[in-house]
Amino acid sequence: MEFGSRPAAAMSKEEATDQQPGRPTWSRQIEFTLAGIGCAVGLGNVWRFPYLCYRSGGGAFLVPYLLMLVVLGIPLLYMELTVGQYTRRGPVHALAIVCPLFKGVGIASVAISFIMCTYYNIVITWALYYLFSSFQAPLPWQSCNNTWNTPNCTDHATNSSHSSTASQEFFRYKMLGQTSGVEETGTLRWELFLILILAWILIYLCIFKGVKSTGKVVYFTALFPYVILIALLINNVQLPGASDGIAFFIVPEWDKLRSVEVWVNAAAQIFNSIGIGFGSLLAMSSYNSFNNNVLKDTLFISITNSLTSILAGFVIFSAFGYMSYLQGIPVSQLAVDGPGLVYVVYPQAFANMPVSQLWAVLFFFMLLCLGLDSEFAMVEVMVTSFMDEFYQQLIRIFKRKELFVLAVCGVALLLGIPCVMQVGIYVFQLMDHYTAIVSIMFLAFFEIIAICWSYGVKRLSSNMEEMTGQKPNIFFRLCWLVVDPVLITVILIFSVIQFKPARYGDYVFPPWAQGVGWVIALASIIWIPLGAVHTLWVLPGSLMKKLKLSITPYALNATKGLYNERGEGAGEPDISVISTGLPDKKPIETYF
Repeated sequence: MEFGSRPAAAMSKEEATDQQPGRPTWSRQIEFTLAGIGCAVGLGNVWRFPYLCYRSGGGAFLVPYLLMLVVLGIPLLYMELTVGQYTRRGPVHALAIVCPLFKGVGIASVAISFIMCTYYNIVITWALYYLFSSFQAPLPWQSCNNTWNTPNCTDHATNSSHSSTASQEFFRYKMLGQTSGVEETGTLRWELFLILILAWILIYLCIFKGVKSTGKVVYFTALFPYVILIALLINNVQLPGASDGIAFFIVPEWDKLRSVEVWVNAAAQIFNSIGIGFGSLLAMSSYNSFNNNVLKDTLFISITNSLTSILAGFVIFSAFGYMSYLQGIPVSQLAVDGPGLVYVVYPQAFANMPVSQLWAVLFFFMLLCLGLDSEFAMVEVMVTSFMDEFYQQLIRIFKRKELFVLAVCGVALLLGIPCVMQVGIYVFQLMDHYTAIVSIMFLAFFEIIAICWSYGVKRLSSNMEEMTGQKPNIFFRLCWLVVDPVLITVILIFSVIQFKPARYGDYVFPPWAQGVGWVIALASIIWIPLGAVHTLWVLPGSLMKKLKLSITPYALNATKGLYNERGEGAGEPDISVISTGLPDKKPIETYF
C-alpha cells in the first residue's frame, strides 16, 4: 500500500488535482542514508558537543549523552522516519494526517527550518572566508603585524581580559568588523555579502533537482569530512601536550553527574544534533521506497552521528592539549565558547602547527561540507512542504520546480543580509538562541504528543508492520508511550526554569533585543495554536464531534471537499467515508 491510493470517496477533486504527478524517490537507498547522516552530522558535532563536554566534566558528559542516545535519540528518529516514509509527505501534510489538531506542528517545523537556514548559512559564509584566507602564507591570524590589529594584540594565547590574541582580532575586526553592540548596526561587510551569495549558489546547485541532485552530492559531502577528521586526529595526537587534552576528554569528573543541568544538556544535544522536530529527516524519508527498512537507517544515522561527535571530540581536545602546552596552563582554564571554538581557538592552534596552511585548508573545507549538508536539508523542508501543498499553483507561477527553489534561496539570502553587516554576530547569536534553544523544545513536545499519544503507538506499529513486515519491539513501543514523552516534558520544564537571556561573550542583549528574540521564537511556535484553531473551525459537526475528528487520522483529508469551510450544508459527517481513509480501515468510533 502507498499513501494516496485510498478510495476516491476519501479524496476530493481539489485534493486529487493538487498532488504532484508521481513523487520521486532516491535513486539508491544508500543516498537517503548518506543524506540523513549529512543532515544529522553538522557543525554542532564539531563545536557544540566538545564545548558541552568541556563545560560538563569531560568524560562524565559521555555517560548521560550515550544513555540519551539510546532512550531518546534512536526511538524518536525511528518515529519520524516511519511517519515520513508511510505518509510520503513533508512535515505539514504528515502531521495533518496523523493528528489534524496538531497540524500546526508541521507548519512550525517548516517555519523554524526556514528561519534557521537564513542565519545558519552565515556559518558556511565564515567557513568559506577562512578557507580563502588559509591560502595565504603566513596565515593572517598568525601574527599581530596587520592593519586590523590593536595595541592590545598578542601573538601568544592568553586569558587576560586586557589583551586579545591575533586569532581573536582576525575574527572580530578583520572578518566581522563587529560593532560594540546590537544598538550599533554599522555597514554592510561586502566581502561577507559576496561570499554569502556564493554559499547560496552552492546550496541551490545541491538541491535544485530535488533528491536526484541531492543524492549525488551527499556521496562527497557526507563522507569526505571523515577523511579530514581522521587526518587531523593523526596529526594532532603527535603534538606535545595532546595526551593531556585527550585525558581531559575521556577521564570523567563523576561529581558533575550530580548536576541535573548536565543530564538536560546531554538530552538536548542528542535532540538538536539528530534534528528531531526540524522536519528535515521526516521530509527526506518521504522520498523513500514504501518498503524500505526504516530501523536500519535509524540506527545507522543516529549511531554514526554520535560516533562523529566523539571522533570530533578527540580531534578538538587533542588540539586543546597542545594549546595548554603552549600557554603553560591546565586544559580546564582555556577560554572556550561556541563559534569561537571553531573560528578562534582552533585556528590559533593551526598557526603553531607544521604545514599550518594545509591543515587550515582541510579543516575549513570540512566545515564547509558539514554545513552544506545541514543547510540544504533545512531548505529541502521548505521546498518539499510547499510542493506538497501548492504544487499546481506553484508550477503555474514558476513554470519549473527549479525556479521555485531559486526563489526560496533568493528570499533566504535577502533575509540573511543583517548577519553580514557589522552587527551581524549579534543578530546571529540572538536568532540562534531563540530558535535553536527556545522554539525547538516546544515543537518537539507537541510533535511527540501528536504522534505517540494522539496517533498512538498501536497505529505507528501497524504502519511499520505494513511497510516492513515487522512490528517495532517492546523497547521502542515503551519509549514512545512513556519514556520519551516524560523526558521531553522534563527537558522542556528545565529549559524554561533555567532559561537565560541571550548574550554574546560578556555582552548582554538589551531588553528590546530580547523582545525581538521572543518574536523570532513565536514566529514558529505560534503556528501550533493557530493550526489547532483552524482545524476545529473547518471540521464539521458539533464541538464534541469536531474534537473527536481533530484527533482522528485522515479526518481532514476525508472531509475535504465534502463540506464548506464552516462545515455547513452537509449535516453530520459520513463516518463510512472517513473510515475508508484510515490506515487500518476500522470505523472511526473504535478510537474513542
